[in-house]
Amino acid sequence: MSRIEYSAEIAELLGRVRRRPTAGWPWRPGEQVPPGLAVKQSWGWLFAPDGRVLTLVNPKDGIVSLPGGSLEPEDAGNPGSALAREAGEEAQALIGTAYYLGYLYDRVGSANGGNECARVRMAAALRAVGPSAPDPASGRHYRRLLVAPGLAVELLGWGTPGLRQARAAVTAAVRWLGVPAAANETIEELPVAGCEVFPEAAPGAAPGEPTPVPDRPTGRPADCPSGRRGGR
Repeated sequence: MSRIEYSAEIAELLGRVRRRPTAGWPWRPGEQVPPGLAVKQSWGWLFAPDGRVLTLVNPKDGIVSLPGGSLEPEDAGNPGSALAREAGEEAQALIGTAYYLGYLYDRVGSANGGNECARVRMAAALRAVGPSAPDPASGRHYRRLLVAPGLAVELLGWGTPGLRQARAAVTAAVRWLGVPAAANETIEELPVAGCEVFPEAAPGAAPGEPTPVPDRPTGRPADCPSGRRGGR
């Protein structure tokens, strides 16, 4: 097994990671949400060209998460729109077309006032990130890491069910985004100033797509560790 590489600064951050207990929501890969079951959240596996995914770490409490969150009225019930908005707010990220992967069935309804609901999972290209900034909704200022999907599951503490979800995301990303099935396993942090990740013309980037990141860098992109010019 190859050695996973990362900087001393990232090692210090990872040393503070605190895994939350898993909720045990059943994963329904490829299944559409049944009529009458409310979709309350949308979260995304956002891929760089070398197969790594955007993984967020809150340095204050060590909690790791994928970008995403609750659907708001402006999302008009569209999980893809919710993911694009949340990724912009949490990670200042601009994403390509979001591909539906399946949903987690929350029988307890902790995100829906005690009523059962669905938590959708999607995959998309991570096209760019703007300058790092706090989430305007929560005030959390996340560190933005690129991590191989399997390693992301380990940091998230999702166990075997999480690996099944990651495999579904990788399968979709290989097919629709052209990323490699075996991701680069180096853990790297995206530049604070922002950078381009997937080029504009990458598969999964829909022409005329709204840009939810007003602070997207202009001109020559900052140095980005994602392998946007062909990967590693």
